[in-house]
Amino acid sequence: MKTEVIDIDLPKDTNVIIGQAHFIKTVEDLYEAFVTSVPAAKFGVAFSEASGPCLVRSEGNDAELKESAERAALSIGAGHVFVAFMKDAFPINVLGAIKSCDEVCSIFCATANPLQVVVAETEKGRGIMGVIDGSPPRTVEGSEDVKNRKSFLRRIGYKL
Repeated sequence: MKTEVIDIDLPKDTNVIIGQAHFIKTVEDLYEAFVTSVPAAKFGVAFSEASGPCLVRSEGNDAELKESAERAALSIGAGHVFVAFMKDAFPINVLGAIKSCDEVCSIFCATANPLQVVVAETEKGRGIMGVIDGSPPRTVEGSEDVKNRKSFLRRIGYKL
């Protein structure tokens, strides 16, 4: 087995969700999850088939994000993986809908941080072992950090 670390290039001001699913209709169901959860969101979704023609299937309402998702899925190169880039929405807005898709097996990450995907390759193919999401913690938050966190959540409308 060999391993590889894949850097994921996030387009400016985007978030990404990477997960694993198991069926050709995944890309259409994820499209529906986005448009029904956050109709104003811009997004692109790509899904890598693991059998048959082994194509990267893609949908979306933003050409740049759709192409970015396709490139990321190809660079990861693992079957049954999906990549969804979004703007004007946060992962928290769509994760519930994505997780409730019957064919979604797991979510590896949902982030706007610098991201790397750790991939294993054997003679049978490739699979995601895990992700490196952002930077390691520096210390435990102090009282000023708590105030800043609470202020930020209220400023973006997630708390009263």
